[in-house]
Amino acid sequence: MRASFAAISTAFALALAAVPATAQTPPPAANTPKVQSGMLVCKVAPSIGFVLGSMREMGCEFRDTSVQPYLVKSRYKGTIARFGIDIGALAADTLAWAVFAPSAVVAPSDIAGSYVGVSVDAAWTIGGGTNILLGGSSNQIALQTISVEGMVGADIAAGVADLTLVLLPN
Repeated sequence: MRASFAAISTAFALALAAVPATAQTPPPAANTPKVQSGMLVCKVAPSIGFVLGSMREMGCEFRDTSVQPYLVKSRYKGTIARFGIDIGALAADTLAWAVFAPSAVVAPSDIAGSYVGVSVDAAWTIGGGTNILLGGSSNQIALQTISVEGMVGADIAAGVADLTLVLLPN
């Protein structure tokens, strides 16, 4: 357990060091007050880290904030790429983010777009990670990990994450 904490702490420190100064300062639109408008839940494909990065495909649902039963507001396909240290292999898993926007009502097209932020993972058989991202169609959406990502595999990764979401027709 102590080794896992040390690995996660080291990976997080490397991720913060990898983020350029411009990425650490959010654009003026990102400084407006935000409210939670829903949840983005993504099923992520398995991956193999290529030392300097990785890319994973995913299918996502934007849901209301209800636990069960929840309402699926829109669906997306996407990719998440990590640039930085990424060594290992992971099974398919699920990522979940709380979606924060300037208002509680968000158009499906507002969620689509590109996001950038920091990403940290560590696993040996089981493990966890986190991704904190800003972006969307008008750089007004913030995705905040609501719980630590559950992973199965052997992996250590830290770096800049780039998420791209494309709205799917209903």
